[in-house]
Amino acid sequence: MKLHKKITFGLLALTLVGPMTSCSDFLDEELTTQQNTDFFDTQEGIDRLEVSLYYNLRFHFAKEWACATTNYGTDEFRVGGDGSNASWNNYDGNFQSSIVSNSTNMYEVWDGMYIGINNANLLLSKVTPDSYKADNKNTYMGEAYFLRGFNYLKLVSQYGGVPLKLTPSETPEREFSRATAEETLQQVISDLKDAYKYLPETAPMTGKMTKDAAAHFLAKAYLLRASEINDDWNSATKEDDLKEALRLAQEVISHRSLAPNYADLWNYTEPNGANEQLDEIILAAQFSSDKATEGANGNQCHLYYVSVYKDLPQMQRDIAGEREYQRLRTTYYMYNVYDMVDDSRFWKSFKTKYAVNNPQKGSGYAHGDLGIMYVINRPGDTRFDAVQLNNQVTYDKTGKTIPTVFVAYPKDRNAEDDEALYDYTNRYCTLNKYIDGSRESRDSRVGFRDGILARLGETYLIAAEVLIRQGKYPDALGYINDLRARAAYKAGEDRSAYCDGGAAYNDKALGYKDDGVNSYFAENSYYESNNIDRNIKSATDLKITDIHNLPAEDEAIISKLGYSTDYDRMLCLLLNERSRELCGEFHRWQDLSRTLTLVERAKAFNPDAAPNIQERHNLRPIPQTYLDAIQKDGHALTPEEKKAEQNPGY
Repeated sequence: MKLHKKITFGLLALTLVGPMTSCSDFLDEELTTQQNTDFFDTQEGIDRLEVSLYYNLRFHFAKEWACATTNYGTDEFRVGGDGSNASWNNYDGNFQSSIVSNSTNMYEVWDGMYIGINNANLLLSKVTPDSYKADNKNTYMGEAYFLRGFNYLKLVSQYGGVPLKLTPSETPEREFSRATAEETLQQVISDLKDAYKYLPETAPMTGKMTKDAAAHFLAKAYLLRASEINDDWNSATKEDDLKEALRLAQEVISHRSLAPNYADLWNYTEPNGANEQLDEIILAAQFSSDKATEGANGNQCHLYYVSVYKDLPQMQRDIAGEREYQRLRTTYYMYNVYDMVDDSRFWKSFKTKYAVNNPQKGSGYAHGDLGIMYVINRPGDTRFDAVQLNNQVTYDKTGKTIPTVFVAYPKDRNAEDDEALYDYTNRYCTLNKYIDGSRESRDSRVGFRDGILARLGETYLIAAEVLIRQGKYPDALGYINDLRARAAYKAGEDRSAYCDGGAAYNDKALGYKDDGVNSYFAENSYYESNNIDRNIKSATDLKITDIHNLPAEDEAIISKLGYSTDYDRMLCLLLNERSRELCGEFHRWQDLSRTLTLVERAKAFNPDAAPNIQERHNLRPIPQTYLDAIQKDGHALTPEEKKAEQNPGY
């Protein structure tokens, strides 16, 4: 689905949220004075309310809040060369501040979720069974219940219990109090069950909400309620929650198929292209190059994971290589969690080669030559003397030296804890899952890729985690091994084959012109990094058969974290597998928070977070803007009352 209707109404004032300007960036609004709330009693108004729910899904890709709240401060990423959101990673003194310049503010996700909740409440009030008789009534009800449950799931995952608002606000309100996490999750489950009841089985496009989407997120809600962060109160519901989460996950798995090749998910070649229609995608926030539906921002996530390449020899910034915001720097945990020889997912998730796009006169280089290579090797490799090598490594296909080579482990860094590339905060392997070469210009922030909110790969891991929690470890391995079978190389597969969204910079891209300024290179550094002959193209096997003899990379992490019980080892394997399968897809902080592994993993693998992170950081602070705005019995909250509404430790 692509959204072809503009939102032509202004959002109603709701004191539950903070500054209303925080929403105007992601909704394509056209404020009018001709319409009042009576407009929502018309069919046109109801239709536009329904469209607004889908615009709210775009929120998660419109700016930096999704990255800040899910990727920083974990084991997978730390701060890159631009420290705009450093507090989210470092948990320093600015972390709780209400407003920090050029950073995601604590209130922004809170505001964005409640704006969507209010729109869902308003739609539900207009499509009641007694008053609304149109054929789309059930679909509209299901969509409204889904978005409300989806948004409350995001809120409870970040903040714990939050205020529950289940009716629309048409005038400012100031009297609110927090529900408990138990009450909030019960509302999430109720809403998603209603969504499942009313939504259609299938939809003609990946952006529409369906029963599978409701089932996927309902399984996540049950799993959250059964997770360690809620162990103070979840004993009465845990067993049934796990059974229901498994049933729902298995149902979704029975309806859909994994993409045959992991790279298919990221092989974006044009807006609305084949990779955006994959059966694996359960729900996506839809973006389009259609100007009428663009909104204020488009999908901006392509900006945040990219390391700097424009200032290196023979290079310049271009559309295919992205504009380098360098916010999120890949950690060495991410380099070491993969089996680099047998698991294709690293090489299909990270960009390790760039083509020359600015050859200097007389240099001997031409457009398209290999210009930058990242070697992601292992400790003990003695082939390289330095972290950065200029014109010292030869590319065997052309016989030319590569202008710039970066090495993860040069020979003087032989311990796994040595982090050579961290000498350069802006030089690291770029996550490729959001790269968008279809943008209009080199410096454009507006991207057109759809944003994946749920896909089947995660559903498999939900089922596996439930089975681990039930003590059924061999059954859990079955689901994990299904994903690992896809991740393994197939017989005859060229292990250097690579694609990312830079391939969309072609004659179908809006900003395309054939000037040769294109750093896209359809090859990775698999063979160079692993020091393996290019003729090796045999099948690999990643199957795990013994829970007491896990892959070496998992055993190393288990040893570092000090785990010994079967449950802890298997949950660690599951979280490692979630990294390998879902890295950068806006799950990580919430996964570590709910399993109460955030602190130990951040301390072990994120040097910036390690000195400051504490158990209180398993929840976010309630935004100060909200606490300052609400009232109790007609008066502003006292400092003591604000503290009572705040999460412990803040």
